[in-house]
Amino acid sequence: MEEGMLDVANASHYFEGVEKLLEIWFEERPEQNGDLRNITRPEWEELLRHVRCEIISFKKNDFIDAFLLSESSMFVSKRRWILKTCGTTTPLRCLEQLLDLAKQQGYTVITDIFYSRKNFTRPEVQQSPHKGFYEEVTYLDSIFPEGRSYCLGSINLECWYLYTFSRPVVVKALPDLLLAAEQEDHLNTDPDQTIEILMQNLDKDVMLAFNKSRFATGPEATQHSGIDQILPDMVIDDFLFDPCGYSMNGINEQGEYMTIHITPEEKFSYVSFESNVALNNYTRLINQVVRTFKPGKFIVTIFANKSSLAYDTMKELEIEYSTLSNWKRTDMQCCSFPTYNLLFAQYSRSVENWA
Repeated sequence: MEEGMLDVANASHYFEGVEKLLEIWFEERPEQNGDLRNITRPEWEELLRHVRCEIISFKKNDFIDAFLLSESSMFVSKRRWILKTCGTTTPLRCLEQLLDLAKQQGYTVITDIFYSRKNFTRPEVQQSPHKGFYEEVTYLDSIFPEGRSYCLGSINLECWYLYTFSRPVVVKALPDLLLAAEQEDHLNTDPDQTIEILMQNLDKDVMLAFNKSRFATGPEATQHSGIDQILPDMVIDDFLFDPCGYSMNGINEQGEYMTIHITPEEKFSYVSFESNVALNNYTRLINQVVRTFKPGKFIVTIFANKSSLAYDTMKELEIEYSTLSNWKRTDMQCCSFPTYNLLFAQYSRSVENWA
């Protein structure tokens, strides 16, 4: 290829690191013995064909199955399913097939659904129904008529979209109050929390570790970068893509997970960190992740239900993180949903300020 043609090809290269995150919880009834982990690998592979990605690795323990994908990750627990995919994947296209597979396991009622993503850098390259949030909401509404959609952050700059549905608990009369409370407790028996840290404008020297010209394998990049020290109790499954890019899943004996996905190219560098590790304060974890990757800006979102250690601690994060670091907080919003609290915050700084 001639030099001029090579420059054009390099200029046109782009990969959308921003992921689409879909999480669904099903209601478990006393007489029902289903388990989403009983769904077979061929059935998952068929489902993921609708998403336009493939399984490249797999680990499991007594609580959770973790699939490393060609475009990010999938986690399967007894009654919870999580799919996180980047690039031009189409996760919403697999919803109907997922609901059919869940029904075969005896799950016929969804208690919670969360679909979220940051705004795309180049939305024009996405495939339907992901060409815009309005299109995604329209698609989800066709399946969940009582769903609700939200946009946090600045809609004309950096923002984060959320679509959510929670099964309501109906109280018909005073004598039914106890029953309604029992129903609500039943729906939220499992403590649940999720933290995401979405980072952009990463330090180019840090990003060199996630290139095949620097390391040959995922474990080498994991150890060199310090990823294995973020949550040391996690059993890690990692992969270094050719010529560059990195993905990892981690699971621990409590059934908690973490996942990191890295697009290292300097012009559109992006790193996402996600975990459901149960902590009563996330300030130290956020600081460790940010110090590991050295972004120029990042978004933090934290979901926590009423049974979670993190449910009442989000205001502490608002105070502590702004005082423990010299980051400039450009936005912060807190939302209260029927069974969950949500914190959204944006931070920025100059890459040159890193010590």
